[in-house]
Amino acid sequence: MSPSRRRTDRQLAGDAAEQLVVERLTARGWTILARNVRVSRGELDVVAVDPGPPEALVVVEVRWRRDRAYGLPEETVDWRKRRQIRNAALALLDRGLPDGRPLPELRLRFDLVVVEPPAHPGDPPRIRHHRNALDG
Repeated sequence: MSPSRRRTDRQLAGDAAEQLVVERLTARGWTILARNVRVSRGELDVVAVDPGPPEALVVVEVRWRRDRAYGLPEETVDWRKRRQIRNAALALLDRGLPDGRPLPELRLRFDLVVVEPPAHPGDPPRIRHHRNALDG
């Protein structure tokens, strides 16, 4: 990777949070179909199948924050971001996955997963999973 394309510490921390979320979902039986999918003007962090019940095609937005100085991480997903994610997901439904595979014909759901640093040294990171979080 060229020096101008190096990822910042913040980006690397976000990548690690996303990897943690993927590992957690996989451990719970989810199938990860794609990550960091660029569609239209947006990017979908994770596209997965939740085995349910009920089984669902899920677009997962992952948010990482190192502290709450500017509020909860959940508050960073405003109406513009929700619209961008929905539009990207609808475009993905039309196009299919980047590798050419079609998406499964399941009900579409939008989840938000927030990752924060551990409350105490030695504790695991704090993770909150909000289902149907981007509705409204």
